[in-house]
Amino acid sequence: MPKHEMIVSTDVDDVSILVLPFLKKAICKTLDAEGVEVPCEINVLLTDDEGIQEINWDMRKVDAPTDVLSFPMFDLAPGDKPSEADADPATGLVPLGDMCISLERAKAQAEEYGHSVERELAYLAVHSVLHLLGYDHLDEGPMKAQMRAREEAILAELGLERD
Repeated sequence: MPKHEMIVSTDVDDVSILVLPFLKKAICKTLDAEGVEVPCEINVLLTDDEGIQEINWDMRKVDAPTDVLSFPMFDLAPGDKPSEADADPATGLVPLGDMCISLERAKAQAEEYGHSVERELAYLAVHSVLHLLGYDHLDEGPMKAQMRAREEAILAELGLERD
């Protein structure tokens, strides 16, 4: 099993040290469930609504906060996997991409949906990794259904099914 690397940075003060292993577990489970057999590196920024709104504007010209943003390094299609040829020679890791998560939004959504903040963070991490691996949900049809099915299957493997 490949050893994936997660580089976490934060610009908010209220990040629990317990969040980090939890996020790494969700990210690694997603990569494993998708059959990624090369060690990958993912950069994770934990921020608040203001921080993610600024990134959303800078990168997508959308002037609104969101829960998670994903910036893939490769143009993959669902089911495609990065290969050893994609690895950085200096680290041996495939730089899969970046994710930004608003902890403020995750807490609000957890309350709104009636589940734990941990479940919401896991969902956002799984969702983001699937984006890094080429999944998308721009339509309301088969692409979205395919992504949602993968999210729910992976969350079930983590023991975080919807109530």
